[in-house]
Amino acid sequence: MSQQELAPKREIFGWAMFDFANQGYTLLIITVIYGDLFTRIIVGDAPDFRMGNLLWSLALAISYLMVVVANPVCGAIMDYTASRKRFLFGSYLLTVFATAMLYLAEPGWWLVAVVLIIISNFAYAIGEGFIASFLPDLGPRKAMGWISGLGWGLGYIGGLVATAFALLFLGDVSAENFDTIRWVGPFAAGFFLITAIPTFVWVRERGRAQVKPEGASLVKIGVQRIRTTWSEIRYFRDLRSLLISVFFAMAGIYIIIAFSFIYGSQVIGWDEEVRVFMFITVQITAALGAVGFGWLQSHIGARTTYIITLTLWLLAILAIWQTPALTVLIQNLFGVSWEAQYVFLFAGVLAGASLGSSQSATRALVGVLTPRGKAAEFFGFWGMSSKLAAVFGILGLGAIQWGFGLADAILFCLVLFVLAIITVLPVNERRGEAAAEAWQDQANPDLRSS
Repeated sequence: MSQQELAPKREIFGWAMFDFANQGYTLLIITVIYGDLFTRIIVGDAPDFRMGNLLWSLALAISYLMVVVANPVCGAIMDYTASRKRFLFGSYLLTVFATAMLYLAEPGWWLVAVVLIIISNFAYAIGEGFIASFLPDLGPRKAMGWISGLGWGLGYIGGLVATAFALLFLGDVSAENFDTIRWVGPFAAGFFLITAIPTFVWVRERGRAQVKPEGASLVKIGVQRIRTTWSEIRYFRDLRSLLISVFFAMAGIYIIIAFSFIYGSQVIGWDEEVRVFMFITVQITAALGAVGFGWLQSHIGARTTYIITLTLWLLAILAIWQTPALTVLIQNLFGVSWEAQYVFLFAGVLAGASLGSSQSATRALVGVLTPRGKAAEFFGFWGMSSKLAAVFGILGLGAIQWGFGLADAILFCLVLFVLAIITVLPVNERRGEAAAEAWQDQANPDLRSS
């Protein structure tokens, strides 16, 4: 097979800008501001906020479960109709609208907030799979590591910019500041709306739409294509093992994304300036991790890079869990009076370096193992695995913290990352790439869109 050429630089930049744009949603709504606003102000069941945490878990889990059902079918339809860009645009508009409407939820209106979070997070999360399906079009398999890393790196810079402006102009999360901080929804929506424009200007729709048989529905065609892929799964056993590993890893990652700043507020008891500094620290280290490990991946391989990032996660989770003990140890060894909230920043450095690099590595590795002509469908499976993991992880942590409290429930993440390492060990990158090429050579042409 001929070597695929690298896409034009502006198209790669346009693709990466969607990561820049949508990270504003992740950080402002899920991680830094709205999650805390929802649990402490809108629900407000002090002192331990267990009901707020549980409702937050349920809202995110339902939205991710919707992605699990819809993503593979949408991916198959997009491959068949060469309509990835149209599907991406639809998810983008729905995210913007539902996020802006979060302004309507007031203290006590938790049901309104839950419904809007479900809709906006579903649209955002399914859009992640849609944009990822363009990755195999942007260059040869060896280049996917740094291209994916560029996207994640720009994403964390985008998140840093969006959240810095939000914190500067909107202030802290408190009941007294509610009339101002409620604008976080419209602000996140506007940021996404404007900064994703380069994606739709420069990213190309490749492939050739196939003629729909008379009387056949696109949903039926999508389901049939998924069944065909399952019947050919013998070609893709390395991808199958990877998706199992992704399930465990993403379960842990989604827990950290959804609960890390809630953990800092409820367990560590940090001050507002430390919360802001933690955010900046995580964003910078995540961007550096994504770009740095993306470059490393091109030299040592995607699988090895992925395993290294999972090991970093183990260290990060241990540091989060043992922050109080580490604080006492540092005080005794060095005679300093550091508070736990400052020691917690060290865990933030480890988590940040792991966060961008691990997600970038999995996206690139799926791209390496995916045959052309099934990119949207296979990234649909990736999205399904990731979001099913989110349902499992967030509901699991929500249930555990209900019984034992959030401080000890974080250990659940440690188990998940250990399982992620164990299940990725059988993956052979070269064998998986050869399998993808074999499918491209042997598959019936009417199953391919390029």
